Amino acid sequence: MPGLIVSIAVEEGQTVEAGQTLATVEAMKMENVLKAERKGVVKTIAAKAGDSLAVDELIMEFE
Repeated sequence: MPGLIVSIAVEEGQTVEAGQTLATVEAMKMENVLKAERKGVVKTIAAKAGDSLAVDELIMEFE
């Protein structure tokens, strides 16, 4: 979704658990908390707090 990255709550190489908060995106005047769907490891983070996102723009990848 298009929006603004408010915060990134993880780091590259970090193991995350299902339900863990990954990032917060502000879109349409609402804050949307993005959470991990399953356990994994953050491979890369392509965005940082303050970045504007286009539709379908990559925020982070997992191994």
